[in-house]
Amino acid sequence: MRNEWHVGVVIPAKNEQDFIEDVINSIPDFVDKIVVINDGSNDETQAIVENNISTNNKITLVNLTGKGVGFAIDTGHKEMLKLLEKPFVSVVMAGDGQMDPEDLPSLIEPIINNQSDYVKGNRFHHKDGVTEMPTLRKLASILLGFLTTLAAGRHFTDPQCGYTATSHNVLEEWNWSKSWKNYGYPNYWLIELSRKSLRVKEIPVKCIYGNEKSGLKMFSFFISVGLMMLIMHHKRCFSMLFSKSVAPHTILSFTAYAIGWIAILPEISTDLERELTNSFFSKIVLALFCWICAHIFDRLAVKSRTELRINAQT
Repeated sequence: MRNEWHVGVVIPAKNEQDFIEDVINSIPDFVDKIVVINDGSNDETQAIVENNISTNNKITLVNLTGKGVGFAIDTGHKEMLKLLEKPFVSVVMAGDGQMDPEDLPSLIEPIINNQSDYVKGNRFHHKDGVTEMPTLRKLASILLGFLTTLAAGRHFTDPQCGYTATSHNVLEEWNWSKSWKNYGYPNYWLIELSRKSLRVKEIPVKCIYGNEKSGLKMFSFFISVGLMMLIMHHKRCFSMLFSKSVAPHTILSFTAYAIGWIAILPEISTDLERELTNSFFSKIVLALFCWICAHIFDRLAVKSRTELRINAQT
């Protein structure tokens, strides 16, 4: 327990026999429950966790059959809803040892102090930087930060960092049946949190890389996650546009977005637009300008809706 809040740690693990015991043993004493989700490991991960359970009654093991990292984390969060009394915060730490337990107190503090509903780590903001991160992953994280910022209407530089803390209030209202089940899980959450007008905060966390191996296939990842973010972005924007408390910025964002498409689609361009954009290059410039304006208005809309929700709760 920490400042009258119960604390749980969810550890998704698949074939982490070389790291899982150290991860479990590194978790601070103030953590009340540890839920390890063994997602179809074919090594000694399950046996190692079971051996630790015999000496640590805080640990709960849930075995799955390769459902994906998103499904595993969701399972852990739902288990916390059963195990912990409110108020509580549920933290996600990977089973491969990439997350520093010393960052855990600062990660949960904004939730305990009612400053945020969801907190995520940001490795780029840490004083030690991301020097240990492989170059390809670094570039991918920067690109995904840009795309997630567009899709969520909030600025993120390290959306792929899975070191997160979530308030019980968020978990109680989450739609688990629609939650994203695989890689791209952090991106889905950030977009959906914006749609729900929930408070999100980033905290600097240490970047740790060792001998762990990733099963991520970069090309298929970008295709599937990129498509998911595109769909989720439009769902979020339309749900904000047709909500009962639609913000003026949302209407302006939708208008600018529509004008951007009108500018490059000759079938629906107006005479004025055809006069202003008499070349392909000028059409692209006008469309990009409109879409930049749409994004700015979108971010203002997300901010104002979040502030309205906060004021309604106080």
